[in-house]
Amino acid sequence: MENKIRVGIFLGGSSREREISFAGGRTVYDNLDKGLFEPIPIFVDSFNNFIQLDWRYLYQGSIRDFYPPSDMLSLTKFQIYMESLGNLSPDQLSQYMARVGKKVTAEQLKGMIDFAFLSLHGPCGEDGSIQGLLEWYKIPYSGSGILGTAVGIDKIVQKKWMQQAGFLVTPYSIIDRNTWQKTTNKDALFEELIHTLGLPLVIKSPRQGSSIGVNIVYEKDFEAFTKAIHASFFIEQVTAKQWQELSPQAKEQWLIKLVDLRSGIGLPVEINGHIIYHPEALLNFVDNYFNSCESPLDLVSLQGEESVLVESFITGREFSCIVLQEAGNEPVALPPTEMLKGDLHFDYRAKYLPGLVRKQTPMTLPLAQLNTIKEACVQLFESLNFQVYARIDGIFSSDNSIYLNDPNTTAGMNPSSFLFHQAAEIGLNPSQLLTFLIRNSLAARIYNHTINLKATKLLWLVDNYVACKISGNKQ
Repeated sequence: MENKIRVGIFLGGSSREREISFAGGRTVYDNLDKGLFEPIPIFVDSFNNFIQLDWRYLYQGSIRDFYPPSDMLSLTKFQIYMESLGNLSPDQLSQYMARVGKKVTAEQLKGMIDFAFLSLHGPCGEDGSIQGLLEWYKIPYSGSGILGTAVGIDKIVQKKWMQQAGFLVTPYSIIDRNTWQKTTNKDALFEELIHTLGLPLVIKSPRQGSSIGVNIVYEKDFEAFTKAIHASFFIEQVTAKQWQELSPQAKEQWLIKLVDLRSGIGLPVEINGHIIYHPEALLNFVDNYFNSCESPLDLVSLQGEESVLVESFITGREFSCIVLQEAGNEPVALPPTEMLKGDLHFDYRAKYLPGLVRKQTPMTLPLAQLNTIKEACVQLFESLNFQVYARIDGIFSSDNSIYLNDPNTTAGMNPSSFLFHQAAEIGLNPSQLLTFLIRNSLAARIYNHTINLKATKLLWLVDNYVACKISGNKQ
């Protein structure tokens, strides 16, 4: 095709899920139909700057392997993200960006890309903010619109909407951070939650995905409960005894885990009014503090949560179902996948490390029950004003009840993700699926009357290309 559609693939971002986004964006880059689309990687950095990334950096293992460039850093034992460099001047930041690509302003995006494929996850990626920016500049984009993504990011809002719409919702309670910090009798709060919700308790960070910030309290153990609440708020408490028992090497290992955005609270952190950006500065601060003080230290992530969600634990079979919106705006649920994981908690590692969990598609159930699950997922898709595609998780309980939870407007794009896995079950390879998503995203923007003129032209190009390709294959 002579005039290809320029697809900006937005990957990375400032959220805790940036590595998942980066890996998923690479999958999109590799699998776009190059006969129709010209892929342009748009890396979103820790400060939400747009960088037209030199393509070779797409194949680095992680963002920290190339950005910030290691040869621009002083010698350090720790890999860091850009935010650990503190408050950089505009000139300093420009120098870092120039090493990996070309800085692009939002205004310049209009002349650089025809369509934005959003592989971004979490806050600033699937919460309506980037969607609103793209609508302002009349750039068509993939997935749900502003309202759907704003609802999709917030598990607490989802719960309330689902209750109002008549869905079966896991019993839950909400704890806000101010209340938690001011409560002197936390034991009584724990007892109350056990009384109302039972054990185990599932504690979630409401604005995170990929099972980040999800913790389970299995027994009546107040210390475990406190630790789980802190983990979901992204607060790490350190005592003098704990710190003094660690060897220098153990302190470094503790710090490496702490600053990992997936398993720890990340940086920067606030401690007693001080903001600390760099791992080595944090190590020195904690060392110096416990040399003269015995009081515990609370390390509070600046990417923390204002509330946590506490839910009852529902025993049953966990599943995930992709819902795709067809050309006529009718949503259709794909065959749901069951996670066969034994006693393993389906956390970040279980989701993204191969071999820890076996997937069964479709889940082994009578056809009538499978259809009931699919119908419920479609109803939720429509109730939350989602568009184009979504991943909806749920539990099929021992009494045959369906509990849907954590609907996600930007499904993961890794090669083994549920999106590609379930699409393969209906005969779509990754390239065909991505074309389908782009085509129906254009239709969604037209349907909403937000980006009519440009999207209409692009939609015609996609439909014409696909029709010619099908016709050619038949000959």
